[in-house]
Amino acid sequence: MTYVSNDPSDWPYISLNIFFTYCTIAAGVVVICDWALTLGQEIELIWRQRWSLMTVLYLSIRYIGIPCSVLNFLEVMPSVSLTDAVSTIMYYTGNVMNLVVTAMLGVIMIARLHAMYQGSRKMLIFLVIIFLAVNITCVVITGIDLQYAVDEELILSGMHMCDIELERNDPLLYSMVWMLSTVWEVLALCLSVWIAVKHFRELRRLDPMTGSAIGDCFRMLIQSHVLYFAR
Repeated sequence: MTYVSNDPSDWPYISLNIFFTYCTIAAGVVVICDWALTLGQEIELIWRQRWSLMTVLYLSIRYIGIPCSVLNFLEVMPSVSLTDAVSTIMYYTGNVMNLVVTAMLGVIMIARLHAMYQGSRKMLIFLVIIFLAVNITCVVITGIDLQYAVDEELILSGMHMCDIELERNDPLLYSMVWMLSTVWEVLALCLSVWIAVKHFRELRRLDPMTGSAIGDCFRMLIQSHVLYFAR
């Protein structure tokens, strides 16, 4: 259904939508510029090396970002008119992409933590259980969200906008998605920091001169970040 209005009271909402559009376009430009600037390194360090699961996940996440940026751009562009059916498809696609990317990032994080904990089987089982619990819950909640989501085209003072309304408004249910995702991210961060601190303490205990090399280790870790996926 299309809602048309020329009410001046809608101008603050229009201004907010335009500001959000600028932010979305800027984010899309950053994604494309990052891809263009690092394409040479990507070809050398990723495409020409032996492929692995991490390589596939890295490239999938990297190239999913480009169509996501295009979808977000079309969805928020005030001058682009979208039918209710197209808006619904884009909304569904965006949510599914978010779930897929989140799952792939989780797999990468599990692989890295598993390696950092020297292949600990207990840590792997713990991470997989938490990962599955969080992602399955998020998938169920997202499915409920998509079931009750209704798209509506707004034409406010000549500006085309896409509005998503939920027939069943349950803020606690929908906020659980980002809360669970935050818990997973914080847990992974704490585990990473803990094992890193523990490792450097052991190095310092073995050799007092090692403390001065901690900064160099972190720099090497950042520089070898891409090489990790190539292997």
